Amino acid sequence: MTDFLDYIPHRPPFLFVDEVVESTEDAIKTRKKIKSDEPYFAGHYPGRPIMPGVLICESVFQSGAILMGKRAEGLNGRVPVITRINNVKIRHAVLPGHCMEIGVNLKGVVGPAHYLSGKVTVDSKTVLTLEFTAMLVEETA
Repeated sequence: MTDFLDYIPHRPPFLFVDEVVESTEDAIKTRKKIKSDEPYFAGHYPGRPIMPGVLICESVFQSGAILMGKRAEGLNGRVPVITRINNVKIRHAVLPGHCMEIGVNLKGVVGPAHYLSGKVTVDSKTVLTLEFTAMLVEETA
């Protein structure tokens, strides 16, 4: 799927999904290849580049936003927002050259709230797991 940008407002340099590998009504799998020239490596950390954990989380959130946008058949003047993050566990570092496989599952929907879980792997090793809640809200000027 190459049209995933139709479902999220994120754009480079703050886009942490390269492609959608698979998508169903309740789950999505995406991929992000980590290049050695990613801008955040200049400061995190010079001489020993490690992808910041919050950006690994962001890749999960953006994948979830794509899933939500697809379910809603587009953003329609709304933006995805995270309202809660729970049980974040970072188990391994993500380094230049790694390819993150990102999986997000929809656990339930109550009103506008989408309850989701995410998992990131590199070479079949679990890097990060988390749970989060997100909503599509009206854009404000």
